[in-house]
Amino acid sequence: MKRHYVYPAILLLLIVVFSLGYCQQQRYVRKVLSENQRLWNENRDLRKSLDQSGAVSQQITNHQELQQRVAGQFIERRAYYRRNWQQFIAVSAGDYRTGLLGGIKNLNIIVKNQTEYALDNVVVKVSYMRNNDEVFKTEQYTISNIPEKGIRSIPASNSRKGSKVAVKLISITSQPMNFCWAADKPVPTGNPDPFECVPSAKQNP
Repeated sequence: MKRHYVYPAILLLLIVVFSLGYCQQQRYVRKVLSENQRLWNENRDLRKSLDQSGAVSQQITNHQELQQRVAGQFIERRAYYRRNWQQFIAVSAGDYRTGLLGGIKNLNIIVKNQTEYALDNVVVKVSYMRNNDEVFKTEQYTISNIPEKGIRSIPASNSRKGSKVAVKLISITSQPMNFCWAADKPVPTGNPDPFECVPSAKQNP
């Protein structure tokens, strides 16, 4: 009779031992998983924080570079336009009518100013030409008060002869830009900014 109780008792004991071990193992596994999840969340938050810090740092760097660039442009802007005026100031002839036997009508002279400064006066020479490019008449016009980033045009004289025209810049003046240019004005050698109306004061080294 005792043997009938011993085996079930041993079996029950083994079941209890294995159950306790299994429960302990499950608690350990859950603890490890929870710790891994916590570490993953911390790494994710850290990466996000680093990305945000990097973005803020890049914004600060870009802002500083922009400030330096704008400051440089503000200081050198007039000189830059003076030295490169051909890229920003242009003159052209508008559409005009020609007669069957020659002659030019409805001619307009157009000045385009792409600088950030108004132009006081632009003097233009208009050449009226025959078909063989022979110039038979020239006239000179002054266009005044061309606004910054603007266009101004004036009508030119009609001609009883001629089939085409050519326009040429003669001089440009702009007090706001301190710019004085003339086609017949010699350019001094060695001067990086030769078209200043009033030369800038040289700084002492």
